[in-house]
Amino acid sequence: MSGNIWNNLLWVALLSTSLLACKTRKVTVPAKQPGTELSSKVAENIQLLKSKDLVFSTLSVKAKAKLDLGGSKNNATMNIRMEKGRRIWVSVTALAGIEVARALITPDSIKVRNNFQGVYLKQPFSYIHKYTNKQVSFDWLESILLGNTIPYFLNDQAKIEKTDGQWILQGEKEALIYKVLFDGVMKVSESNVNDVAAGQALKILYNGVYQDLGGSLFPKGLTINSMTGNKIVNIELEYYNVERNVPLDFPFSVPGKYEVIN
Repeated sequence: MSGNIWNNLLWVALLSTSLLACKTRKVTVPAKQPGTELSSKVAENIQLLKSKDLVFSTLSVKAKAKLDLGGSKNNATMNIRMEKGRRIWVSVTALAGIEVARALITPDSIKVRNNFQGVYLKQPFSYIHKYTNKQVSFDWLESILLGNTIPYFLNDQAKIEKTDGQWILQGEKEALIYKVLFDGVMKVSESNVNDVAAGQALKILYNGVYQDLGGSLFPKGLTINSMTGNKIVNIELEYYNVERNVPLDFPFSVPGKYEVIN
């Protein structure tokens, strides 16, 4: 990896840790299937979209990542573990199979250990807002990166319509303009979030095909495009070796010789 490895690994840890799935029989589900008709009641439409969310207690997955971080391109492998609503753990390895970074994210904090440079960062969760919209929360990250609905957007003011068989959820809230597209199986195919005043934009693209895992659906791949000012990040992930609802450990310690940085 290049000399900018610290910035690169931090981006990986913050923007990729919640990309998860579950292990069972994998069957490709066509994105285009007969759609469901809109109800005249917004609450019923919202409930239908929420009913398609992936349900889990713990998740474990490995992912191949292609990274373009401000023009610096790298490949990496990530071992990701997650306990819903509580913590996300990620180990990042380079092509040689050497762990170069480890991260632990909770609703309150972000910890990143950089083994390559022997440094350690500990910040409140709000640190992530340097790279994305200030409204992003731990739960919001889970929802977006799993292809689930975002409760923040599911409100009485949101507009839900159906165009050419595709459901579209859009609206504005707290300076954010959002637009979410759903495919024929009522799963998210694309999410766009913009804060024009702050110069922030986040776009999540799913690969158009979801996998049926024992009745739960999640995407086979994901692309993240993030821009905050002059900070531009593009991340593409491909999942493999995935498990759901299994006992997991979340080991994270920092050697005494590591330098604490801010």
